Amino acid sequence: MTIQSRAAINYAELSDVELARLSVARDRGAIEHVISTNNQRLFRAAWSILKNHSEAEDAVQAAYLSGFAKMGTFEGRSTLSTWLTRIVVNEALGRRRAERRRRDHLERGGVVVLEAYRETLTRGSALDAPDVSVAREQIRKLLEQAIADLPDAFRAVFVLREIEGLSSEETAEILAIPIATVKKPRLFRGRHRLQEALAPELGTVLNGTFPFAGADCAALTAKVLSRLGL
Repeated sequence: MTIQSRAAINYAELSDVELARLSVARDRGAIEHVISTNNQRLFRAAWSILKNHSEAEDAVQAAYLSGFAKMGTFEGRSTLSTWLTRIVVNEALGRRRAERRRRDHLERGGVVVLEAYRETLTRGSALDAPDVSVAREQIRKLLEQAIADLPDAFRAVFVLREIEGLSSEETAEILAIPIATVKKPRLFRGRHRLQEALAPELGTVLNGTFPFAGADCAALTAKVLSRLGL
């Protein structure tokens, strides 16, 4: 298939391999489609490791640049989304390790390192429906804080499995951990009990945590396209 005009291609109907090939060929429409359809998942994955909005967004940008640079190696053995998520997880883990090394160095030098991340977990959006109840918003914020307080090893698994809905196999592949670790029943026991008590409301609220859509998604897509020179 030759590269057609953007108007003539329905990118949503293309296979991941075709999207990757068009992205390698610098088809702006294909690249924009890949970014916009993966922004929220990649952001959530990065946030689950970095726990900071701006740091997570920077990690996603870096992951996209790395991913598009080596898109020619994508063979379709996993979905393109899984492939990109693995890249952003590695990027976020690298940033977290670098931050810990920096912090350790400062602490060894007798410098008190203060927590500087004051950004709220979510930002208001003009796209929010006007009839969203105060109670639901409060529950969402409580859930976000509870997820943020999970141990590092649990948080990434929880976000990918319970919020993004990935399978145990996909989650294990992305995080490079044994599938048995993903399937530990105690990790999800509390969530399932809450879901049984509040279902289906909890599932709806949980799915809305750490939103990255609307203006945020469009802005990040524009930034990545600009850095790619498109």
